[in-house]
Amino acid sequence: MAGLKLAAVAVVANALLGMARNLCPDRERATFAVAALAVAVALQGVWGQVGAILAAGLAGRLLLTAQAQDSARGELPVFIGRTTAVFCLVLFVALLAGLPVAAALGQGQAVALLDAFYRAGALVFGGGHVVLPLLQAEVVPTGLVDAETFLAGYGAAQAVPGPLFTFAAFLGGAAGGVAASAIALVAIFLPGCLLVIGTLPFWAQLRARTDMRAGLMGVNAGVVGLLAAAFYDPVWTSAVHRPADFAVAAGAFLLLAVWKLSPVLVVALGALAGIALGAGG
Repeated sequence: MAGLKLAAVAVVANALLGMARNLCPDRERATFAVAALAVAVALQGVWGQVGAILAAGLAGRLLLTAQAQDSARGELPVFIGRTTAVFCLVLFVALLAGLPVAAALGQGQAVALLDAFYRAGALVFGGGHVVLPLLQAEVVPTGLVDAETFLAGYGAAQAVPGPLFTFAAFLGGAAGGVAASAIALVAIFLPGCLLVIGTLPFWAQLRARTDMRAGLMGVNAGVVGLLAAAFYDPVWTSAVHRPADFAVAAGAFLLLAVWKLSPVLVVALGALAGIALGAGG
């Protein structure tokens, strides 16, 4: 498990580096990312992360107009009616507002899992590794999954094909078995599906607006800051405790970022390194 966590350090570091290059190419967006990191560290929990994203979006709306004017526009054919779209948006909001209430009333583990994973899927922006801090905030402090299992599972998830959101299946299974795994998997994908269907008929008008594109640029930069905060805590603080740990994590990062090895192989090597470190005391 220690080796899997060290592999997770390398994977998140590599993802963070790639996102920073793509989403923070200028000093304004780099500043937004660091500011979002500071907000996420100062205000622990989901709403601190959401607040950082909203603040970054507002800052982008105000300060990134010039960059947004240069962004490319493309046509997107839409085959969804507005009535269907509005229904999906209403259902999205109803579940986001109603599930926390049902969970607070003690309606059982199934509802608690639906609430936690639906909220994580609804509030994350950018997908991929960005979901890590939201999932951690939903399942570790609440006791659904302990921190050790969370990070080890995240490391092992790098060896599984498909989107990282499938990590929810592991977390649900760790919390309550096969049925809980299925609930978690459906819950984390459902809000994204509802939002895509709900916004597509209106997306052409929204993306034609310079202020909306500028706001999204700011949000993307803020997401980089959130991932940086998650990289430090819990990923780094839970995995790197001694010089040997740092050396293994650095080697795994080298294999991913420079040698371009498959994450599957890097995860396997990380697990073997953890076994070797454990055997060596």
